[in-house]
Amino acid sequence: YFTLHLSFGSAVDIVTVDGHEARGLVASGNRYLDVRLEEDFEKGHVEGALNIPYYSSVTPQEKVKNPQFIEQVSSLFGKDEVFLVGCRTGVRAKRATVDLLDAGFGNVKYLAGGYLAWLKSTNEEA
Repeated sequence: YFTLHLSFGSAVDIVTVDGHEARGLVASGNRYLDVRLEEDFEKGHVEGALNIPYYSSVTPQEKVKNPQFIEQVSSLFGKDEVFLVGCRTGVRAKRATVDLLDAGFGNVKYLAGGYLAWLKSTNEEA
């Protein structure tokens, strides 16, 4: 057996939810922050989601982090507000969640598996 340890240079505890839990949180009035690029967000997203890209540019050679990410999130979400962070598969959202926790957002929750997990939870319920 092996242990997978993901470290982003932070000692914060990430609260992780799956697609079903995410649906419940959104249904009960919590907001959803989608951190994908705008063009990916436009292809499909959680109804009512807000879009603030974590990266300002993504190419096969590099990913450039959005330098105003925390500032932009701060303009829309309160530090004590409960909200979800998702992307397509969960990788960007996990990094964004760590950054938000480090910036003092105490109730942010990470959607494991991202938008794909959200969609899968719909299909399972049908």
